[in-house]
Formats: sequence, structure tokens, C-alpha cells
Amino acid sequence: MLFVDRRGLGDRVGLARINSESALDVELFIFARFHARSGSEAAVAESLLEVLAPTRAEPGCLGIHAFRSKRDSRLFFIHSRWVDEAAFDHHTGLPHTVRFVERIEPLIDQPLEVIRTEQIG
Repeated sequence: MLFVDRRGLGDRVGLARINSESALDVELFIFARFHARSGSEAAVAESLLEVLAPTRAEPGCLGIHAFRSKRDSRLFFIHSRWVDEAAFDHHTGLPHTVRFVERIEPLIDQPLEVIRTEQIG
């Protein structure tokens, strides 16, 4: 695996992996947080479970899992891995994703939080 300094700074912060077939590819990790309205916990869980299979079938998805907090039964998370940011951007416009967001928004009582991250260790 080669590393290329994308910012010309010489430190590892701006480095990206390069595979032999393509230009710069940086795996993307997503953490999404959902806090269900009181009484909507089952509907949130159902919505999360329904979006997993079609998302896993996307070519750019390396994995996706849904989680529920053990201490707050109204708090849910999705963790997903993508081949790169373009794959996740494509995912956000697909019909199953759009339907999921439309369905989940009225079921949560805090803003939907989606965090794009990179692995550091």
C-alpha cells in the first residue's frame, strides 16, 4: 500500500491510501444518531432494520449495522463503512435512503446527526 500526501504538508494527516487500480481512495466511516420520540422506539427500530438489506446490496457499501443504546432505549445508531465518500454520496440519493429519511424524521425528537469520519487507528 502506498501513501500520498494530498496536501503537500509531509505529515500523515493529509495522507491517503492508493491501491494499484485507482487514484486516491479513502474509506469512509459513517456514524448516524437517532433519538426516538417517546412511544416511537419500535417504529425507529423497524425503520433501521428495513434499510439495512438494500444498503448492504449497494456496491460501495462495505458494511452497515444498527445499534440501540443499553442505557437509553430511545437512542439508536447506524455505523456504516463505504469504499469512499462518493459511494456514500450516491447512497444518500437512492430511493430506499430517501424513503428511510422521510420515514425516520417524524419519529425522532432531536435533529438527525450523520457524521463522516476516517479511521485514525
